[in-house]
Amino acid sequence: MSVESTTGPLTTESGAPVSDNQNSETAGIGGPGLIQDQLLIEKLAHFNRERIPERIVHARGAGAYGTFTVTADVTKYTRAKFLSEIGKQTETFLRFSTVAGSLGAADAVRDPRGFALKFYTEEGNYDLVGNNTPIFFIKDAIKFPDFIHTQKRDPYTGSQEADNVWDFWGLSPETTHQVTWLFGDRGIPASFRHMNGYGSHTFQWVNAAGEAFWVRYHFKTDQGIKNLTQAEADKVAGEDPDSHQRDLRTAIERGDFPTWTVQVQVMPVAEAAAYRFNPFDLTKIWPHADYPPIEFGKLELNRNPENIFAEVEQSAFSPSHFVPGIGPSPDKMLQGRLFAYADAHRYRVGINADHLPVNRPHATEARNYGRDGALYDGRHGRQKNYEPNSFGGPVETGQPLWQSVAVTGPSGEHEAPTHAEDNDFVQAGDLYRLMTEDERERLINNLAGSLSQVSREDIAQRAIENFRKADADYGKRLEAAVQALRG
Repeated sequence: MSVESTTGPLTTESGAPVSDNQNSETAGIGGPGLIQDQLLIEKLAHFNRERIPERIVHARGAGAYGTFTVTADVTKYTRAKFLSEIGKQTETFLRFSTVAGSLGAADAVRDPRGFALKFYTEEGNYDLVGNNTPIFFIKDAIKFPDFIHTQKRDPYTGSQEADNVWDFWGLSPETTHQVTWLFGDRGIPASFRHMNGYGSHTFQWVNAAGEAFWVRYHFKTDQGIKNLTQAEADKVAGEDPDSHQRDLRTAIERGDFPTWTVQVQVMPVAEAAAYRFNPFDLTKIWPHADYPPIEFGKLELNRNPENIFAEVEQSAFSPSHFVPGIGPSPDKMLQGRLFAYADAHRYRVGINADHLPVNRPHATEARNYGRDGALYDGRHGRQKNYEPNSFGGPVETGQPLWQSVAVTGPSGEHEAPTHAEDNDFVQAGDLYRLMTEDERERLINNLAGSLSQVSREDIAQRAIENFRKADADYGKRLEAAVQALRG
């Protein structure tokens, strides 16, 4: 990335030298300002536009560059070149974020954390857009705007409302698993360095022979899991709203580079239809006893961005950015995100967002016929802007990046297929029963603290009933705790 020179005379954006940067032009001493003061107008106009629209979700974030290193042979599962040999390294950029908070919110809050990773591979950029949880609240992208509206400010009160949050969660039993995770001990990580990351969705890997596999990614922190209690988080958020961002930046500055051990669960495609859970349901995990994680890489973050706006705020990730050997699955949340993420950046940053240094390929070159639009830099010169052409322009390869998926039946608004053990409560109950007694106590207290703020008894009872369906003890203890707080 080129860096603008800081020597020589101060100039305007067009390069003209600035004679006075301390006083604006006026009609005489003490007179009104003049519109001919090009420097004043330019500075104020630029200042008014220094902020692009913040992300609707994941607005508050921090990022760093790093290196991904292959540590085990996975070529029997995928033909992706950046995974082709042990020891191979690929430059990466990782953006961490909270989900619901605005750009000015605090870091130490109870909220999932985004874990968006860009691999600058020789076959193009591969974006893996996940969270610090292996699951999510909903399983179909059509519900995503509704869900996020409940987490954001109410259109009347202008505040986040417990009624909205719990009304949606109670009416959407599929949220029970993720809500149990969120209000448990891992709901407030102590820092970005001390949490795991997950691809969350199911993806497809394809090997050189054309064999396809379904996979899920896990990034296990080598720093150890560390979390904050609600009381600790309230204190940290009030004293240092930038706690997570500061921790990541200063750790890298002092050479304490955070690392993650990268694992993958692999399911042969033939096993998906009969698996006890729908393998494409984002609200459910694949139990490790069924598909043990395979270690295949190491991720290290070792370089801070030089400019937060240019490299973190304008960074753009989309799960639709695949490379040969990796592709999507029928996961209905993923299918919606294949469009929504890229489109969000077309709106926020502009149609040429992928031309920015943080977003463009680093290990290869983008060659296509996209032209013009805001901030287009003319990189194509006089090259033709259509295909096919007879002037030596880039041509298609005829080689799909991933394997096609067989489909049958009529089109329509279908629910996802139900598998043998599919319901909205079984894995939430399993998670509760895995917890120690102390962990359960903290979970109940955290949930009760939030549920007790709901104004309507029917909303609270509906939500409690979902937890009771996950585990009878879970629901009984939560109901008692909520009643105690509500008096």
